[in-house]
Amino acid sequence: MGPNPTDRGKAGTKRHVATDGRGIPLAVRITGANRHESTVFADLIDAIPPIKQPSGRRRKRPDKVHADKAYDGRRCRRALRRRHIKVRIARKGIESKERLGRDRWVVERTLAWLTRYRRLTIRYERRDDIHEAFLSLGCVLICWNFLQHD
Repeated sequence: MGPNPTDRGKAGTKRHVATDGRGIPLAVRITGANRHESTVFADLIDAIPPIKQPSGRRRKRPDKVHADKAYDGRRCRRALRRRHIKVRIARKGIESKERLGRDRWVVERTLAWLTRYRRLTIRYERRDDIHEAFLSLGCVLICWNFLQHD
């Protein structure tokens, strides 16, 4: 019988996306499928570009972060606390995923929009930089669609 195909040891790519409340991608990172989500969490939060406020003061980080149970850990919570960001992460074994679902579906929808693009559905590129460029292009196209509808 060989190794279990659903284990975390298999080759592949994970996409980590931070979005705003409407699903517009703010930051994106790729990692290997065998890495845990919490290892890239702080880097993803820091990759969100500064938002210019009407008063001229620049806010560098979001007010609150909604995340699923994969990000429930001391490392992620500590990273958000250090950046003065409110935490809304479902706790493993305590909270049901339904309570977080009303906000989490926005990110899932953005990930589904990214899989509409053929080059992102199946990874054809061997080099990470080329795949990340196509991922960034997919995010640009999502932003362009938002701008056309507004």
